[in-house]
Amino acid sequence: MKSVETVKNAENINNELFKDFYTIPNLKFDVDKLRSDLDKILKLKNFNSLGIKNFAAIPLNQIPGDKSSIEGHNVRGTYWTIPDETGKEAKRDKSIDESKYTELVPEFKGTYFEEVFNTLRKNFKLGRVRILLKEPRSTLSWHRDPEPRLHIPIITNMGCRMVIEDVSKHMPADGTVTITNNTKYHNFFNGGEQNRIHLVACILENPFN
Repeated sequence: MKSVETVKNAENINNELFKDFYTIPNLKFDVDKLRSDLDKILKLKNFNSLGIKNFAAIPLNQIPGDKSSIEGHNVRGTYWTIPDETGKEAKRDKSIDESKYTELVPEFKGTYFEEVFNTLRKNFKLGRVRILLKEPRSTLSWHRDPEPRLHIPIITNMGCRMVIEDVSKHMPADGTVTITNNTKYHNFFNGGEQNRIHLVACILENPFN
């Protein structure tokens, strides 16, 4: 039988290992409702491919009255990557003023996504909120973002993993909310045979500082 001290030590090691993944206590959403209303949204809107293979998005919020804020490069936003063997960092895409994204996209009004959006912005300082698709057997680039990201998995599988520096973690689609430290180098891969779909929000206050 394990001693209390052994269990505590194991918990401390686990907490330190996953220090860049913060699960929000006492906050959960109904995944069945998210999936049901996602099906309704997909009849009205298509995923935007963003010019990146195997990756796509549907914006949930926009700059008030500005449809261009959810088109083209505005859906992706700036990031930094290390593209080749030189190890030199390169900046991609353009900077976005995340704080201006305060208005729900009309198609989401009256859906469960609106309730989730309103709950999140009561608890967090949000930037863009998007539904992100990662296709089967694919990965993102090794990169870092300007801010942390909040994840609510909607459809996932055990082959879906986020890797932050040297640590890999699966986030289950059970309604939990996890903030990930995307200011560090990371990627996401879907090693399963179905699409991975997360609700992902930019968080403008960094809980990892």
